[in-house]
Amino acid sequence: MRPTVADPFEVLSGLDVRTVGGLNALPGEQGRLAYCSLLPLDVLLRFELDPDQVASSSSSSFFEVRPGASSVELELRHRPAAQDPLLYLQLADTTTNQIEVMMFMVNDPASERFDTDRLPDGTPTAFATAARNLPEEVRAMHAGLAPGQVRQGLRLTRDLVPILGRFVSALHHDAYYLQPLAYHNAILFERLGFAYALGLGSMEWINREFAPGGLLHRRLDGSTPFRSPDAWRTVRARSWAIHDGIMDMPFTGVKMYKRVGVHAGIVTFPSAAW
Repeated sequence: MRPTVADPFEVLSGLDVRTVGGLNALPGEQGRLAYCSLLPLDVLLRFELDPDQVASSSSSSFFEVRPGASSVELELRHRPAAQDPLLYLQLADTTTNQIEVMMFMVNDPASERFDTDRLPDGTPTAFATAARNLPEEVRAMHAGLAPGQVRQGLRLTRDLVPILGRFVSALHHDAYYLQPLAYHNAILFERLGFAYALGLGSMEWINREFAPGGLLHRRLDGSTPFRSPDAWRTVRARSWAIHDGIMDMPFTGVKMYKRVGVHAGIVTFPSAAW
């Protein structure tokens, strides 16, 4: 199944545009087609989504583009009534006209759903900032999910990094920025070659204090399901403990960047198991 419409990257590379706001201001379907360059073709084929239809505005039931003045939200679904998108991606311009990934999520629609994003009455938890659905969080943790996940992922992050690199290169940038929402996200992006614009010292402190004898290690006292004594050993278990408030503060203040074609080689949790 090959696209018969213009190739999104060819369209994007042919535009004299440097910002998300500039893409949003393009006439007709040019902006939508340019944003289609961010969709992994393998995923479209896996879920039998015709690239031609996805690229067309008539397919908004599968691929929705919600542009703002200097930001954009993209949602790809495998069927119109799907509860969760396959891929959600939010991009924005920074105040210095760099490109920043504000959020992205990937869901495997065939996997079990865990309602960590809402209470039993349907009230949103706002990523656990407004409330927490503790029974669902415990179920998700035991099922191998990390904080913030409602389903297993599709293991797309490694594929999306070079796609994002091509995207920002076509916008005449050599790097892009990203704010990891949780500790495990930051470790994953380290492995994919990101460096820290902010927060490297915090990440090193977390690793030091989770080690035996450290403050966070001493707090792994089994007082909650998320604070088992051996949680310091893995990335995912540390992330759940941090999500549970073991630091007495949320995981914030970390910002990372990826130079196109460059692996930064930063490791804040050596020999870490996931």
